[in-house]
Amino acid sequence: MGLFDKLTGTKHPDDGVAPRPAEEVRTALLGLNRPDVPYIIRSGAAEGADLVAEWRMAEPAWQAIFIESQLTRAVRIRMRLVQETHAVRALEEGWEVTRVGNPPKLKISGAYSRGPDRTVSRHYTVERGESGSLEATETFRFNGADLRNPLQDAVLKSGWTWRGVVFGKL
Repeated sequence: MGLFDKLTGTKHPDDGVAPRPAEEVRTALLGLNRPDVPYIIRSGAAEGADLVAEWRMAEPAWQAIFIESQLTRAVRIRMRLVQETHAVRALEEGWEVTRVGNPPKLKISGAYSRGPDRTVSRHYTVERGESGSLEATETFRFNGADLRNPLQDAVLKSGWTWRGVVFGKL
């Protein structure tokens, strides 16, 4: 892996993994959708992509979790499947979000970025332990990689390259 691959988040499949047809890769990516995960993968035709993965920030069942996390960034990954090179071109886009209203709702504030998201949010509770000393217990964790990693794994297991796009078009 070269320096540019590291900066863009590009990953290559293991040697000997035969590339699957594009429709199987698409099916594998859409198969990651489950009601218990905080993201959704859907058709991306309206956004100029084959597929789009994004946090479920607008869904009422997940809004409370995203607000509680004090998350400050929304992330969307647009993907284009390129059969000729057996690569999924992936553009990660991020926006700053703020909380507005009562009850609070998340709203896009406008600051935009491209490239792999590195957002991590953790919350701890500090209490006295059985020995009487202070102990910190992690009560909440949010990691932006929780969106990217399952997508990458599905692509790599299909024998395709995950090609991060930072500059240029998807």
